[in-house]
Amino acid sequence: MSTTSSLANQLLVAVPSLDDPTFSQSVALVCQHDASGAMALVVNRPSDMLMGELLQQIEVSTENETLRMHHVLQGGPVHIERGFVLHAGDAQWESSVALGNGLSLTTSRDILESIANGTGPEHSLIALGYASWAPGQLEQELVDNSWIVVDADQQLLFEVPIEERWRTATGRLGFDPMQMAGYSGRA
Repeated sequence: MSTTSSLANQLLVAVPSLDDPTFSQSVALVCQHDASGAMALVVNRPSDMLMGELLQQIEVSTENETLRMHHVLQGGPVHIERGFVLHAGDAQWESSVALGNGLSLTTSRDILESIANGTGPEHSLIALGYASWAPGQLEQELVDNSWIVVDADQQLLFEVPIEERWRTATGRLGFDPMQMAGYSGRA
């Protein structure tokens, strides 16, 4: 796959007819997409775990009650025990990768410590797990009309409430996706 067709740093928005319970009405930020496949974080699925519980599990404390009450996201069904911090700003922690467009992905504990003590990035999402596609699998799902691709932006990722992200992302298409046919075909 050429880099010109990479979907990295784009949002995959599930079409209304996608009935897979894991991805129904989901919005996923593609973090990596190349010849070896794709990796994304679902950014609109709160888990049952609160940030306070996660911090307690890794023995990090915080006085910030609002932070403790934030839901950790279900980033996807793969390696749900692994944590990811999607954040705005340059990568400056031990294990960070710049994704582009001012976004970075960090997997090291030091960013959680910084967030807990109030010195972390201004905007961040914490997710457990990720979504993954084998080579060619995501491309086939796009051909099958399972996903719509829209540009990612920090406003949608960090400012739009979690429960409104799918509707907001689909609204950027310029039409009501609920009016889309639940099937595809050839003319």
